[in-house]
This record gives sequence, structure tokens and C-alpha cells, in this order.
Amino acid sequence: MGRYVEVEPHVSLFVEDIGIGQPIVFLHGWPLNHKMFEYQMNELPQKGYRFIGVDLRGHGQSDKPVHGYDYTTLAKDIDAVVKELNLQSFFLAGFSMGGPIAIRYATKFATDSLKRLILMGPAAPLFTQRDDFPYGIKKEEVDMLIRDLENDRPATIADIGTNSFHSDVSDELSAWFDGLALEASAHATIACAKSLRDEDLRNELSDIGVPTLLMHGKHDQTCDFNFSVELHKHIKDSSLIPYEESGHRLVYDEKEKCNEELLKLIR
Repeated sequence: MGRYVEVEPHVSLFVEDIGIGQPIVFLHGWPLNHKMFEYQMNELPQKGYRFIGVDLRGHGQSDKPVHGYDYTTLAKDIDAVVKELNLQSFFLAGFSMGGPIAIRYATKFATDSLKRLILMGPAAPLFTQRDDFPYGIKKEEVDMLIRDLENDRPATIADIGTNSFHSDVSDELSAWFDGLALEASAHATIACAKSLRDEDLRNELSDIGVPTLLMHGKHDQTCDFNFSVELHKHIKDSSLIPYEESGHRLVYDEKEKCNEELLKLIR
């Protein structure tokens, strides 16, 4: 069932809520939307999960205000959804940029209702390099990406998607993912790229108080596998599952393994 949740005056998020059972909230990557989890949505509600897919502000079917694309505001939006749906004992799964948003939620807004964090190819704790963090891309590369988005967003989105899969995918599937990205507004796409470039979550990792499952493709060319290695080091109750045959989009590259690992959590 699709519905809208108002997260602040004149800003509502689209939420897909399917099934009954263990609630798991899915946060998509940049600049996609909840439909990217189609291959989880197909299976998990049949096997004990209540699938809750949220379109972040600016993305998919959600409202697209000019403001609010920092991680704290995006996490606060998720808090509003959790409260509106009155979720109890729920899991929170964040893919790519959804990962740092899930972390920010866990450290700044979560109550005892959050029982588990699931980070899938997360763009965390940093997406860009620092003097004391050698992983990821340089800030200047994100600046170039932003200029490309401002000049030719469809071509830039298609180029970004080129290296996202490790498995052979059809041209149609690749184009479908690109189409999801183009549903986001241009201003939200650019503003979120700036957040990816600038935000740093390292100081809050020790504040994560729930068991955390890390899933990461060994061939990920978007979010370095070492991101999850670093998270595993600093999140006290965490486990890391490498996906040996996956690139960034492990939810498709190894969808059977991804779904099986999620199902293990409720057995």
C-alpha cells in the first residue's frame, strides 16, 4: 500500500508499505528511490517481512522542496515516518547514501524501537578522501560530477550507472535503474551530491547502540569495500558479509544471497 507521510509543513514522503510481520525500512541510494529494491519487495513480504520502502525527499514520488538534503534533515524525515507508522521493533536498512542516513538516524533520533541496522554498500563513514582517510574519491571529483549534472544530467546519470553492476545485466535493466535516478529532481540530486562530498560520520559510529549488519560488494567501484571494513572496526556490535560477485548494486548482483541474509535475521 502506498501512502504519503508529511514530515514537515508542505513536505510529504511517499512510503510503500507491503506485507505483515517484522518491519524493515529500506532507504535507497543516490539518486534512486524505493523501487530499486524491487527484488527484495518481490520476496520478503511473502516470508515474514513487512517491507517499508521510503522515497527520500527530492526523490521518486516524494515532494521535492528546495531545501533539506543534509543527512540530519533526511534522517529526521525518517524519524517522522517511523512515528507516523508507529513502528515497533523494526530494522533499518540503508543502501549507498541510505547508509549514512540510516547511521545518522540511529545516532540522533532512534529509540528502543530500532532493533537492528543493515548497511548495504554504504557511502559511509565518508564518501570522499581526507588526509586521514584514503578511501573513496577526491572532493574535486564530486565537484566535476556536479558540473556534469548541471550540464547534462541524463548522460551523467547513465555514465554513473556504467560501473554499478558486476554481473551481466540487460540494457533494459540498466536503463530502468537510470530512469529511477532521473525521477529525482535535479536540485535534490546536486544537493545530495554535496552532502556525500562533505559529510563525515566518523565521530558518531561509537554511538550506534544496535547490532549492525554490513553487506558490501568486493567489486564495488562506487563505495569502496574498505568503507565497510572501517565501519566494522568502529561499530562495536557489527558483522561484515562480503559479496564476492557483486559490484555496488549487490541487491541485484547477488539478490538471492542478499535476500537470504535478510531472512536469516528473522529466523
